[in-house]
Amino acid sequence: MTLGTAVDPLDALVSLLDLEPTGPDGYRGHSPQYPMRRVFGGQVAAQALVAAGRTVDAERPVHSLHAYFLAPGDPSVPIDYTVQRLRDGRSFSARQVLASQRGETIFTMSASFQRPGEGPEHRPEMPDAPDPESLARLSDRVSPYPDRTPAWWRQPNAIDLRFTDKPPLLGDTGPREPRQRVWLRANGTLPDDPALHSCVLAYASDMSLLGSILLPHGAEYQPGEIAMASLDHAMWFHRPVRADRWLLYAQESPTSSGARGFTRAGIFTRDGDLAVSVAQEGMVRVRRSARPANPPRDGR
Repeated sequence: MTLGTAVDPLDALVSLLDLEPTGPDGYRGHSPQYPMRRVFGGQVAAQALVAAGRTVDAERPVHSLHAYFLAPGDPSVPIDYTVQRLRDGRSFSARQVLASQRGETIFTMSASFQRPGEGPEHRPEMPDAPDPESLARLSDRVSPYPDRTPAWWRQPNAIDLRFTDKPPLLGDTGPREPRQRVWLRANGTLPDDPALHSCVLAYASDMSLLGSILLPHGAEYQPGEIAMASLDHAMWFHRPVRADRWLLYAQESPTSSGARGFTRAGIFTRDGDLAVSVAQEGMVRVRRSARPANPPRDGR
């Protein structure tokens, strides 16, 4: 999500994640004044993770989070985060975070933190992808399509996104397999704070994932004909990773039905390690006048 052009977008994101303490295990976050009707979901997830992490010893990094988006956030109103300390064991700590505005809960997240230990290791193969340096930035790629793409896609951003194939919504793509690969990294250098890198990845993980739901349907839907919003979000942090180095976000949507689409993804380091796994379900609603007569049933 664009954070404005008056200051460096990445500096603005880091500032956005520096929450204001409001009391014991209470924090307050703010939203940038971008032209959106609701708060970007990745922002709420990242700020909630910041709040939870501040109540846990630094030697216990986050290893998983599970979140629900309950109501749209208002960008003009501060968000209050309340952390509940569920458990602190010998190796694991569990936290619950409630985010609220005007006394209404808009978001809830459970997060678990672990002191790293020794154990067996294995990993999947990283999908093939062209080098990120050979691909255009998202803002450059979508600039010819101002009538089809969100405004934040076309502006300077804290996260550098580079799609290996044509991004959804650009038209002239035809039905495709419900899979996409996106290189991403922070658009600059972040401080050497592992917790901050995890929070920046939580922010970035919500930026392109639901788009894979549209790929089997080609370019059938025009702006204003389809509404999409995150319903829940889960992440598993398998290995330490820097968010300011190139990461391959390999995404797929195995199914969509009942006005909901399901997506899952892996975030790989350039060396081929699976660093993070992600899963998300999103609302997908189409205006009746925009529904195709014979919608495709799968990605073939």
